[in-house]
Amino acid sequence: MVNPEFFEALRLLAKEKGIALDALYDGIQRAIVTAVRGDYNNKDVVFCEILPVTKEMKVYVRKTVVSELADPDTDMLPEEAEHHKPGAQVGDIIEMELDTKEVSRIAAEKGKHVLRQGLREAEHGKLREEFQSREQEIVTVKVQRVEPNGDAVVEIGKVEETLPLAEQVPGEVITAGDLIKVYVADIKGLDRKYPRATISRAHPGLVKRLFELEVPEIKEGLVEVKAVAREAGSRSKVAVASSEPDVDPVGACIGARGSRVERIVDILGGEKIDVVKYSDDPAEFVAAALAPAEVISVTVIDGDEHTCRITVPDSKLSLAIGNKGQNARLAARLTTWKIDIKSDLAQPAEPAIALEAALPEAAQPEEAEDE
Repeated sequence: MVNPEFFEALRLLAKEKGIALDALYDGIQRAIVTAVRGDYNNKDVVFCEILPVTKEMKVYVRKTVVSELADPDTDMLPEEAEHHKPGAQVGDIIEMELDTKEVSRIAAEKGKHVLRQGLREAEHGKLREEFQSREQEIVTVKVQRVEPNGDAVVEIGKVEETLPLAEQVPGEVITAGDLIKVYVADIKGLDRKYPRATISRAHPGLVKRLFELEVPEIKEGLVEVKAVAREAGSRSKVAVASSEPDVDPVGACIGARGSRVERIVDILGGEKIDVVKYSDDPAEFVAAALAPAEVISVTVIDGDEHTCRITVPDSKLSLAIGNKGQNARLAARLTTWKIDIKSDLAQPAEPAIALEAALPEAAQPEEAEDE
């Protein structure tokens, strides 16, 4: 069936709705097949092809040649098949294109439904593509409302998603109408009409992506963010490395007079950020991760278990541990090494203070510096 007006109408509709023509064609094809199947008791025998180049749409029924007719919707006898394919044998598949009048009759009866269904299918396809492209990206969303339990309902494109209270920055106040940046941690249900996104403002990936967006050297591939450890709203540690010897990865991320890292700090509402140099040498990496504390020595106790002992000046012990153990806890998470910290004045019998990535809390002195 050749119908230039039909194709022009679809082109205009796709432009109006901001949908790719191919997606609209695909949706219309599925909708037409669904509509025509009704005349065949919804059997899977109807197919549709839209050919934009020749401005044609073909709808055809596919049946199997059988010796005894059991289901006229799916089968046909050899004598009937002979009219469509001379010499047809039992077992052959016969494709019969529906004539223009038949397709027009169905289109006239169900045209609006077919068009609406095709448009919905195209919009769903566009939505799935948009969601897939946003995975592990930062998106700006508008807060629609805040539920009594603290969860925020936000709008991503034309879909509402929930930002759970547990994925918000502790102490942050979110209200309806706010525009906030969230990290799309995961996309589920891409095979469904409406995929779902797991969004967060507390995820370490948010910090990583902010650095990738803010630091040109990362975009150019000269600097790489190797790891991020984060306690949202309080402090993050970011390990970076350079592929070029003459490029300082830490300096590139901090920027002139701290300008780059300060912009990220502002976006995160004042969250402190330590940028440290990554090293393949565990001792060097752990020592760097404990910044701003000074480290005298790092002793690897068990390489397989990722356990090491750190010695720091007695005057810097509380700084190395941090407020409520935060500095050492984040260093352990950043490096994935279990860390035992001791003062250089500690006697052999005195136990070291142990911190590791898996522990939510860690031992610390009663009074610790908050850096």
